[in-house]
Amino acid sequence: MVGALWPAAGYRLNDTMIHTKTLYKPRVVIAGLRGGSGKTTLSLGLLRLWKNKGRHIVPFKKGPDYIDAAWLSGAAGAHCYNLDSYIIAEHQLINSLAGHSEASDGILIEGNRGLFDGVDARGTFSTAALAQMCASPVILVVDCVKAAATVGVIVKGIIEFSKELMIKGVVLNYISNDRHEKVIREAVETHAGVPVVGVLRRDDTPFQQERHMGLTSRDETAAMADGIEAILERMAAACGSTVDEENIWQIAMSAPPLEYSAPDTSYGLSEYTADVKIGVVRDSAFQFYYPENIEALERHGAEIVELSALAADDMPEGLDAVYIGGGFPETHALRLSENKSFMGKLKELIECGLPVYAECGGLMYLGRGIVYNEQYYPMAGIFPIDFVMYEKPQAHGYTIVETVEETPYFPKNVILRGHEFHYSKAVNLEMEGLSFRFKMKRGKGIVDGRDGLLYKQVFATYTHIHALGYALWAEWLVRAAAAYKNGR
Repeated sequence: MVGALWPAAGYRLNDTMIHTKTLYKPRVVIAGLRGGSGKTTLSLGLLRLWKNKGRHIVPFKKGPDYIDAAWLSGAAGAHCYNLDSYIIAEHQLINSLAGHSEASDGILIEGNRGLFDGVDARGTFSTAALAQMCASPVILVVDCVKAAATVGVIVKGIIEFSKELMIKGVVLNYISNDRHEKVIREAVETHAGVPVVGVLRRDDTPFQQERHMGLTSRDETAAMADGIEAILERMAAACGSTVDEENIWQIAMSAPPLEYSAPDTSYGLSEYTADVKIGVVRDSAFQFYYPENIEALERHGAEIVELSALAADDMPEGLDAVYIGGGFPETHALRLSENKSFMGKLKELIECGLPVYAECGGLMYLGRGIVYNEQYYPMAGIFPIDFVMYEKPQAHGYTIVETVEETPYFPKNVILRGHEFHYSKAVNLEMEGLSFRFKMKRGKGIVDGRDGLLYKQVFATYTHIHALGYALWAEWLVRAAAAYKNGR
């Protein structure tokens, strides 16, 4: 039934590029009935419990989220990769799942939103669709606030609605007391015929403040008194006392073999390589990077040099390009604006033709200034735009963009899928000094349905691009770096 309701992304491989392989890894999907239902808490607890037992589990996050993915990575002690069938073609997604877990003991996939929530009423690109695509059993986390026997009826309805979905266990969240647990456990196991494999009690689960797309970012939490590791260990202890994690592991072990079509080249990327150095600005202000994007740059020959726009006084010698990801530049606006030496050197190199690719927070950093809490903070000034922060999101969701002109990073007339999520808005634009290269077919962009600013070899956009969603992204960035290196 799921297969009829939630079709794959619709992309096709050239038959000459593929061969059949089989994935045998233990794997499980942690899903919920809504956002904030406890999926991340359970996922973090399980990952840390399994890590403490010596199991090497590779985590994956459904959707384009960066923040939860960073927490999952910390809990597992391994990179977390994103699985988003809206942005990434099915064959690329499954190849990523198989390739990144090759040396692991198993896979944990955390869903997003509700189990059947996708981009439309049919649930297209939902967690349910992903679970079926990956042939993975599902553990359903159910919020039990102000509910009892009704929970069993809800779970039964879900199972009957989608019989092909392998829901193998239920975890009850926000349980008040023993009686509350007893009633709901009996209702679920009697009505739905699915075992309750654990509970998360209202008072025992470590509190984690949410911010924007999910948990407070790891980098912000690191500055708190108890720190990341203490929180993760408390989550593991809470789950270990009330969740049957060995039962869940056996459920993961029951995942059937998954046959998939593997491209002859790694994830379908071209074989172009160049010996270049790409600086990646990674600090607590800029922390949103898909590991797949970094890996794609490295596969094309790039050496990654990490930079800090907060701490570094200068730029390292010999950089051939710079990549500035998203993050929270507004919460670090004072320190960023005070680091004039770093901004000055970056601007000097840009004027000499240094390729720079910037997304969201990186776009804001390259603007004229940021207004945050009614204070104005000057930024790099590459683009004549100011950015004002608001309490509510100014754009949130998937994007589809069309390239209207060729740039150092994209050919002309290419359709790209990505996503945008920001609380900032571009204001005081000097339009005569701006050159837009993206036409928004879905999403808001910077202004008037346009995005993708180009100045010399600098490209800045609100739209986040995933390297597995557009294989040429990494190649063209490396080509731009190589051209700069050869002409320097």
